[in-house]
Amino acid sequence: MKKHKSITILLMCMLLLVSVCAGILFGSVNIAFKDILNCLTGTDRSSTSYILITTVRIPRVLGGLFAGIGLSCSGVILQGVMNNSLASPSTIGVNSGSGFAVMLAMIFFPANSFILPVFAFCGALITTLLIFFLAALSDSSRTTIILAGITVSSFLSAGINTIKLLNTDITLTSFLIGSLSGLTLSRLILPCLCIAIAFFVSLFLAQPLNMLGLGDDIARSLGLRVSLTRFLLLSLASILAGCVVSFAGLLGFIGLIIPHICRRLFGNDARFLLPCSALLGGSFVLLCDLLGRILFSPFELPAGIIMSFVGGPFFLYLLLKKKGGRRVHA
Repeated sequence: MKKHKSITILLMCMLLLVSVCAGILFGSVNIAFKDILNCLTGTDRSSTSYILITTVRIPRVLGGLFAGIGLSCSGVILQGVMNNSLASPSTIGVNSGSGFAVMLAMIFFPANSFILPVFAFCGALITTLLIFFLAALSDSSRTTIILAGITVSSFLSAGINTIKLLNTDITLTSFLIGSLSGLTLSRLILPCLCIAIAFFVSLFLAQPLNMLGLGDDIARSLGLRVSLTRFLLLSLASILAGCVVSFAGLLGFIGLIIPHICRRLFGNDARFLLPCSALLGGSFVLLCDLLGRILFSPFELPAGIIMSFVGGPFFLYLLLKKKGGRRVHA
């Protein structure tokens, strides 16, 4: 079993490496591998290839990598904390809360891009806590959490559309769909740093996340401070998802699909789920973005559309699948 896991993790690392290389190599304009080596070694800084790689493709690949890490790990945490296999940043409205806050920041602080991750985190955290609170007021069932998320998400989506109609100066099409186009290294520094820190902190909280999955009473009997741990994990999930929204927009379904695939491969142990979801999530986003760039070249299909084509049927599969002869209830 350990050998199987080791081989699977190695394959995931190789897939991520291939995805990163493919993201730099291919696109609407193909670049020879020799030209890429010259650009990366700094021997050719005046060519069009160098400008394309350093200002367009490397930021795009970096953004896709961290978007996959942030959303997939956020999904693992939310599913563990809420004990709900259908919870994810997109399905319970965390992305919508973060997106609404980012749009407010665009209106009130249009020239300050560094404040977007702060607003994104605050919006995601407030939305997550609100959904958790609404579910706790009733029966705290899995279905209630999803319905509360859908309700809150609908209100936030209405707010987003209202802002879009009232303020025509803000270009929101790519943001609402989810896209990696137009990213720059300066715009990525702060959110990617926050995602990296939150990811490494979440690894240290993997065991407490496993304990929460046993139920509050058992977790308390094991000495876990349940309320504090849950708040810390929800904050980490909000940082991971919110920072991604601040630069990539409302990408959907990554936090739902990737944790499920990794759970089938490694079980429910968060110590494996978190790093492996990061590896597979980064590859998934990069491949979806690459597919959107080359399918209709020279035109570009945003990565969010590709993910929706994949994620929609996958979500229906999770709702309808049977386990042990019975339907799995949300």
